[in-house]
Amino acid sequence: MEQYEIRRNSTIEFDPMCDKANPQKISFEDVSAAAFRIQSGITKTPCVKSHMSSKYGMDIYLKNDFLQNTGSFKERGARNALLLLSPEAKERGVISASLGNHSQGLSYHAKQLKIPATVVMPNVAPIMKIENCRSFGANVIIHGHDMKEAKHHAMMLAKEKNLTYINGYDHPHIMAGQGTVGLEILEQVPDIDALLVPVGGGGLLAGVATAVKHLKPHVLVYGVETEKCPSMEVALMKDEPVSVEIRSTLADGLAVPTVGYNAFATIKPLIDRMISVHEDWIARAILRLVEQEKFVVEGGGAVCVAAIMAGLVPELAGKKVVCILSGGNIDTTILGRCLERGLAAEQRLVKFKVTVSDRPGGIAELCKLIASIGVSIKDIMQERAWVYGDIFSVRVKVVCETRGPEHMNELRSMISNTYREWYFSKESDISNRRPSTDSLDDVSH
Repeated sequence: MEQYEIRRNSTIEFDPMCDKANPQKISFEDVSAAAFRIQSGITKTPCVKSHMSSKYGMDIYLKNDFLQNTGSFKERGARNALLLLSPEAKERGVISASLGNHSQGLSYHAKQLKIPATVVMPNVAPIMKIENCRSFGANVIIHGHDMKEAKHHAMMLAKEKNLTYINGYDHPHIMAGQGTVGLEILEQVPDIDALLVPVGGGGLLAGVATAVKHLKPHVLVYGVETEKCPSMEVALMKDEPVSVEIRSTLADGLAVPTVGYNAFATIKPLIDRMISVHEDWIARAILRLVEQEKFVVEGGGAVCVAAIMAGLVPELAGKKVVCILSGGNIDTTILGRCLERGLAAEQRLVKFKVTVSDRPGGIAELCKLIASIGVSIKDIMQERAWVYGDIFSVRVKVVCETRGPEHMNELRSMISNTYREWYFSKESDISNRRPSTDSLDDVSH
């Protein structure tokens, strides 16, 4: 369709399908038509009851859309948009900008449908997602430090090379495709009470809310985003999409500075509540999903579980709640960091400093003491040059693994009762340690 064409409006790039002055709302008919259109090329992913249900006092179901071919829900909308292109547009090819998941979905289905694809990704996009796009045969261009810069470059290239630009979260055909997740959820959990949806640019929430609210208006639909990029929350407060500052986040797939104009117009009358979650809870949710469900999910896909774990939805106690696990494309290195941060947030990975005797057996006695209560030492480092006062002392930094807060408190109590100078990380005030005449100023850093 020529309606995808990008043209210049004054000095800025203008996408007629994502026009601030004339936002387009999608309808239930758009979503149901998309479901029929894409069914042969999309995986109908399972929606399973979580092992965490009893712990949090609600029936939690997990919609595992990270099990799609490219590891995220994004390929639903990508396939729908590609199928709706005119024959001429298919021959010329498509282009888009994405942090990774949309690029992968577009690249994969463009290859399946024999449509040339170019994707522009910012340099913060995960390496795994970049390499996956290349493996699907797309022309991958790395440009810009964030989505805003990548998108501008992609739209410039679309105009120069006469390619069809497909917005990854705000194009009506993309939103309609994403909404098919909602139709599947209602089929799989017909007596659902509430649905939690990850929010970046808003396309998934717009599509899902359109489908769910049409068929079951009583179902609560909540959007969940990271505190590091609360673009939808700010848009709802300002009553229009506005740009917010993007800070580094575990939920890189949700780091969209401005929500879509079409998505916002569609979402506003349908959404029941927006929730922002802290990074520590996202890390803990990733950890919990690995341990309890055996699912490897990226930060953006774990935000809904994070909201429940953080106690942000107490009104849903006793209800049947579905969380969409929207993506599983997480770099192995980032996964390791997330798991460690999750363990630290749950006080199962603990770091402390303690000053012990530097005479023979001093450190051995500390290790024996730690082991006596079943704490496992993961790392230990000695520091002598910056210990003030007693020349026969050594400061030891210990990273160890506990069973949780109670076990950590037992460790802390034992250390405080045995040694004069100590400090546990994340304590807000070093006055928690036993007073000493020696200076420990640097221990608090």
